[in-house]
Formats: sequence, C-alpha cells, structure tokens
Amino acid sequence: MARHGKTIATFFAALILGAGLIGFAHAQDCPRGDLDKAYCDRDGDLVADAPTDSKLWVNPSTLIFAYTPVEDPAVYAKVWDGFVDYLAKTTGKKVVFFPVQSNAAEIEAMRSGRLHVAGFNTGSNPIAVNCACFVPFAIMGAQNGQFGYEMEIIVPADSPIKTPADLKGKRVAFTEPTSNSGYKAPLAILKAEFNLEPDRDFTPVFSGKHDNSVIGIANKDYDAAAIANEVMFRMFARNVVDRAKIRSIYKSDTFPTTGYGYAYNLDPALVEKIKQAFFSYPWQGSALKAEFKEQDRFVPITYKKDWSVIRKIDAANGVKYTCK
Repeated sequence: MARHGKTIATFFAALILGAGLIGFAHAQDCPRGDLDKAYCDRDGDLVADAPTDSKLWVNPSTLIFAYTPVEDPAVYAKVWDGFVDYLAKTTGKKVVFFPVQSNAAEIEAMRSGRLHVAGFNTGSNPIAVNCACFVPFAIMGAQNGQFGYEMEIIVPADSPIKTPADLKGKRVAFTEPTSNSGYKAPLAILKAEFNLEPDRDFTPVFSGKHDNSVIGIANKDYDAAAIANEVMFRMFARNVVDRAKIRSIYKSDTFPTTGYGYAYNLDPALVEKIKQAFFSYPWQGSALKAEFKEQDRFVPITYKKDWSVIRKIDAANGVKYTCK
C-alpha cells in the first residue's frame, strides 16, 4: 500500500487548500528544507523561525489549546482543565480548550491561525511542523527523562493469529494515514520484517482513531489492528475495554509520543511564558497525572533529534512533506 503513504500530502493539501497562511503568504528567499514556502529555517533546526519583523508576531487575548483527537473529547477536556487554568494564570491570557475531531482539522486550525498551542500526535508532527508552522518543544515524560510508547499489533484474545506472518488474507485495522503507530510504522515494519503489503497480502481498513481500533479488536470487528499501546493502556485503566479480550502479537521499539508546541509566529515573550507553564506545571494530584499515570512532567524535546526515527519511517513509506 505504498500508494496510500504517498498520497498523504495530497490528502492534506485538499483539506487545507485555501486556508490562510499565518503571518504572510509570499515566499521568502531563505533556507527552509522541507518547510512550506511561507516559512524559513535559517538556524537549521527543521522548524519554522519566528518572523524577523516583530509586526508579524501574534499576541492574542485568548489562546486556543488543542490535544490530539481522541474517541471522547469531553473526557479529555476535563483531564486538561487544570492545565488550561495554569496556562491561563502563567500567560495572563484567557485559554480555551478546542476539542478537535481529526488530525486534519487540528493541522488546518493551526495553519490558518486559529490554533496557538497544541499537542499533535507522533505521526502528524512532521506534517504539522512543515505545513502548519508548528514548533514542538515538550513531551510527557518521567523523572528520569524517559518518554515514549510502542506500536503494538493486537488481535482478539482467542484468535488463531500468533505472529504478524499469520496476517495473510486477514482484515487489518489502521487508524488514519498520518498516524505513526496507527499506520506508517506498522506499514514499514510489516513490509521490511514480514514481506507483507496491504492489498496484496491483507485487507487494510481505517478505524479513524486508536480508541476505535482497540474497541474493534475487543469486539472482534477486525482480525488485527495496529495501535499506540499508551492509548490502549489508558483504556484498560479506565475499564473502557477488558484487557482479557486482547492479545498482542508484535511490539515495536519505543517512539516519541504526542509533541506539544506552539504556532511559530507567537510573540517570543508569550512563547517563553507558554514554555514556563508546561515545564513548571504541578503534576502531583492533577487530572493529568491520574490519566497518564506513568508520566509526571513535561520534558524538553527537539523535533530535529526526537522525531528523526519518525522521519525515517516516513521516508521508507515514500511520504513527502509537501503542502500543495
């Protein structure tokens, strides 16, 4: 299914066609690498530089914050309530939580200037960085600085499928084309390690979200599914699904999880306050700690270093970060 991977850019181009570019629309004569022509990368860190003209900096009275799409946005709106209040107190701004319904909607919102601070899932980070001027700087982690999750391929507990090699002729669920663990990583792994390709060896379907895939396996809607195990573990903890109904047949190396960041053209003074809010937020006793359990802080990351493995997976799948 390499053809599906190669059409991700086209998929997003159709969704964001006509969206206003943040700051200014004309191309600049500057280094930019894979970034859209509206942005510059003079320092080589692979993310958009802030505009050199301070008149183009944005300092909104209300900050819009979004977390990557989930099955039940209302649940996560409550989970983020305490942090939203803390962000408002630290920045001196009103902060509104925006429950996005899809990765495409989240990317479009930031590209058009309607979203200021956000968490983008692992796989959509490169598209958000290159097409929507997203600047990731933090990730959830633990005291020892470790962070991340694994991609797992799961099957119903009583399924005869024992290894990914048994997926021939089966119906395998992915989440959506921008997802790392829900699509791009398993696609590359199944091809490289098991010589399995979608359409040729198994039938791919899209569930829309990791939550949907996990529930689908528990209900035996699919023969197998590729998911981010951190999402599955949280669902187990909330008793959304019965752990006994699901069995894992493959576990990947560790990937970075949701990256948190801001729109590149925010006033630098405001950016510093946003970073301060993330890195000083008191986790103990918070709804975030109750939901994410193993994490107890935000730790600093860089897109250039920490998303290197994700860019390699994209390259293996023929993904290009072109916005039109």
